[in-house]
Amino acid sequence: MSTFLSIVVPVYNRPDEIRELLESLSVQTFQKDFEVVIVEDGSSDSSEDVVKTFQDNLAISYYYKANSGPGDSRNFGMQKAKGNYYIILDSDCILPKQYLTEVDKELEREFVHCFGGPDAADASFTTVQKAINYVMTSFFTTGGIRGGKKSVGKFQPRSFNMGISKEAFEKAGGFGRIHPGEDPDLTFRIWKAGFDTRLFPHAYVYHKRRIDWNKFYIQVNKFGMVRPILNLWHPGTARPTYWFPTFFMLGLCVSLVLALMGILLPLVLYGFYFLLLFVDALLKNANLKVAILALFAALTQFAGYGIGFFKSTILLTFSKKEPEELFPKLFFKKK
Repeated sequence: MSTFLSIVVPVYNRPDEIRELLESLSVQTFQKDFEVVIVEDGSSDSSEDVVKTFQDNLAISYYYKANSGPGDSRNFGMQKAKGNYYIILDSDCILPKQYLTEVDKELEREFVHCFGGPDAADASFTTVQKAINYVMTSFFTTGGIRGGKKSVGKFQPRSFNMGISKEAFEKAGGFGRIHPGEDPDLTFRIWKAGFDTRLFPHAYVYHKRRIDWNKFYIQVNKFGMVRPILNLWHPGTARPTYWFPTFFMLGLCVSLVLALMGILLPLVLYGFYFLLLFVDALLKNANLKVAILALFAALTQFAGYGIGFFKSTILLTFSKKEPEELFPKLFFKKK
């Protein structure tokens, strides 16, 4: 299949981020034509002037629309795009020079209607960004679900670095209104439409999350609340591993109580896990501070996700209300 790539990026009050992303797009080694579609999602801090500065270097278009969330903005951008294969990126991503070349190489080698790529930490990232990036991508914390070469279960692309053919987009119906969770929801519908997904391991991005510890907790807590909703919508996709953060935190609390009673073995086992996590983070980042912060990030991740998952599961199981009534903040309103 001959592909013409359209890069679709929703942006909300992040002109500086868009500048960095467009700078990385303007120096790609890719020799074929491609276009960039920027969708301003009701921002008060416009990116239009930034986009204009790249018009001589990139085939770029800019659209402003009322705020309706990243999923709907991606759909809008794909509807406006001229290509037959879309690459969805978050505005806080920076691309290595070979990114588009690697995508094209994978599509030429073995075409797939939907792919996902990993995220990595650039050397310029702060220690907190590197620690959070580690726990979001490590096999020992997320099971590699966000783009590791080793992953638990079938690979589910994430919308910070995701490709989808025009055919698959139209048949699956695009992104829904839930957020977060709009990307696995779309992936499940892509599978149901008869298309496959695949990891492109070398098509990685530098995902420069502008985040602090409080925002990180809120983010992973929402991830936890969303997962039972997806399990409800897509029976058969639920996995026992989704319970891991909940049971991990419950077990840690029990281990601390048992330690006060003189029973140390459970807490020692947790100590071995954290030692393994620390050593792995140290080897991957070659930075002692990042490795230490990775332990705190892992605890934040497990606590936030585990509490959110448990709360959502209980409410969905025992309430007669629809998910949108129970969790209105997880859904963007229809426009």
